[in-house]
Amino acid sequence: MISDHSYAHTSEDVIVNVHADRAGIGEDDRSAARLEYFSKGRPCLRASDLGKKYGWGVHCDDSARVALYGVETPEYSALVDQGLRDGSPKIIRAMRSSRN
Repeated sequence: MISDHSYAHTSEDVIVNVHADRAGIGEDDRSAARLEYFSKGRPCLRASDLGKKYGWGVHCDDSARVALYGVETPEYSALVDQGLRDGSPKIIRAMRSSRN
């Protein structure tokens, strides 16, 4: 969903659509499912296996839309270098699975 459509979806869009796909929720019921899903605290993409296990960097644009970059790619390196130089984008590591 993210890799095929960079900067087309917000992280909330991705999370709720993946949940709806897995739960078998139809397109017509997704807006209600979104409200129900986010009615309590939920983890963000930092808690997903994309960054923790598979080595993807998630970048958000000014409109909070997301794109994936492999950590070994020149595009990822350029985004990190830019963030280190001027503080934009803000660099946040993926969440750890455990404290060990």
